[in-house]
Amino acid sequence: MDETEFWQLIDSSREAAEGDPEEQSDALVERLVALDPDSVVDFARHFESRDNRAYTWDLWAAAGILLGGASDDAFDCFRSWLIGQGREVFEGALHDPDHLAELLDAFDDEVDGDAEELGYAADEAYEQLTGAEMPDLGLPAQPAEPLGTYIDLDDDRALAERFPRLWDRFGT
Repeated sequence: MDETEFWQLIDSSREAAEGDPEEQSDALVERLVALDPDSVVDFARHFESRDNRAYTWDLWAAAGILLGGASDDAFDCFRSWLIGQGREVFEGALHDPDHLAELLDAFDDEVDGDAEELGYAADEAYEQLTGAEMPDLGLPAQPAEPLGTYIDLDDDRALAERFPRLWDRFGT
């Protein structure tokens, strides 16, 4: 599976779910079980590598602004949600998290920003196909600390200065 196929699966599942993260996970599992197990493993590698790339202080701060705070677990779920938004939003946020202010049409912190189940879609599909757990993906482990420059997630002034557009639109 190449990168284009990965993003096509993400996009088609999001469109089928009309943006609902839980329904997107179900739609993605449906699409993945139609593939062979090796393709599901490839999909999981793509997903995991993007999840690791998004493990940055800047994106954690952006998640905190959007969600009104973000614990470790909330940030994990946010990264899955971000991948689920598709290539344009994901890559745009990676390049400049403040750009999320323009990339997101709307954001409801009660529904959006949390796609925990999306992160497990490949595992579920693989298990349905094979009856076994997903094998080791052979990827480097997530870094011990987020990448980039630390930012105090409780410092509203620092967040507003670093992400002015995101803060103006979604900050508290």
